[in-house]
Parts: sequence; structure tokens; C-alpha cells
Amino acid sequence: MAGENIPDRPGEADQGGRNLTSRIVHDLGRAIVTEQYSRGSPFPVEAELRQRFGASRPVVREAVKMLTAKGLLVARQRKGTLVQPETRWNLLDPDILKWMLERDFSIDLLIDFTEIRIAIEPRAAARAAEGATGPQRRAIVHAIERMFAAERGEEDSLAADIAFHTAVLEASNNRFMRQFTDLSETALRFSIRQTNAYKGVTRASAMEHKLIADAIVEGDPQRAARQMRTLIQAALDLLLEAAGHRPFPEV
Repeated sequence: MAGENIPDRPGEADQGGRNLTSRIVHDLGRAIVTEQYSRGSPFPVEAELRQRFGASRPVVREAVKMLTAKGLLVARQRKGTLVQPETRWNLLDPDILKWMLERDFSIDLLIDFTEIRIAIEPRAAARAAEGATGPQRRAIVHAIERMFAAERGEEDSLAADIAFHTAVLEASNNRFMRQFTDLSETALRFSIRQTNAYKGVTRASAMEHKLIADAIVEGDPQRAARQMRTLIQAALDLLLEAAGHRPFPEV
């Protein structure tokens, strides 16, 4: 087979091989998540993958290892490598969420994500109000300035909105909340467009976000949390209404 003639160069994974590994992970990961492979079915063997991607053995093995770490694959003795069911995937992995959003549109997925946001971001805003550094506060204020500029047609509204939410998560200075930034950015690129469409607007309200920023800058954690919860709850209610669900009671 053609793949068997590809040399195993030790340095391949350090340069072009690293890019090839990323491409293999992306192509195969996306194929798994978008259900091009059946759950529990055998995955292509190493020789087949080497031939398909023109890759060496170390590159293919590294890619399969990364997909396994994401929970997409599992190695079974005498059965080879199998595709894992969705219940085994690492749903907090930004790549997996991005691939899930590329499947047929699922408003329930956006609802699940928004529920996670409402559990995390109000507390992140409170933490930011309590202990954000000067540069972190300036990053939040700058994001608000970008949102107002977007309303004047001078900025990208989606990028500015995402910049605000990620800046608040960073300013929480909670190591686990900060880990949420990549996941949040990935999903917000999709969910913000949807919720704005349901509201009948093209961009989020800069003033609604400024209320949160003001509370953070002024060091008022309770107000920061309350304003953030109000903002995300409104988005969640829109999604629930669009899905035909009753709004959940606030806790």
C-alpha cells in the first residue's frame, strides 16, 4: 500500500508533521462528531490512515492519541480502535463543541451551553469585581468601547461581544473559569448570532453589557453578578421560547 512506503522521519512531528497531525485530528474528529462513523464501529486501521493522509506512523499515532484524549476513540484489546458514543466525549473541548455546532442545527445544544454560562459567568463577574487587576479591568472597558464602536459600524460586533465575555472570565482569576474562555469563545460565535436573530437585532446591546462592566470597575460583586445573570437569562429565555420550552425557574 502507498502508505507503507512513507518513511518514519523522527523530526516530522516537529515541523510539517505537526500541521499534518492537526489536519488529521480535525478531519477525523469532525467526521466522528458529524456521525460519518457509527458509534461503536471499528475505526480505520493505521495503515489505511497513513495511506489516506500521506503520513508517517508517528504522525498517525499522535493524531489517534489526541482523538482518544478527546474521548472520541477507545482502544480495545482484540477489537482495535472503536468510535465512542457522545456520552464519552469531552464536551468541554472547544474542538468537539465546534464540530458539534457543524452538525444539523440543534437549539437544545445552545440551551445546554447557555445553562452552563448562567452557572459560571455571573460568579466570574462577581470575582472580577472583587479582585480584577488594573489591566484586566481595562480589557473589560476596552471591550465595551469596541461594542459601542460596533453600534456605530466601526467594529465587528460579534468579536467585540466575545472579547467582553472572555475578558470577564479572565478577570475572575479563577483557574477553572479561565479554562472556560476557549470553550466560551467557540460557542459564542454561534449562539450570539442565534439569540440576536431571535431578538430581531444584528448585534448585542452595548449598554446592557456596560452595566456589568460598570459594576466590575466599581467593585460591586453583587451587582456585577446580578447584571450578568439578567443578560444571560434573557438569552436563555429566547432559546427556550424558540424551542417551545417553558422558561426554567431561576434559582
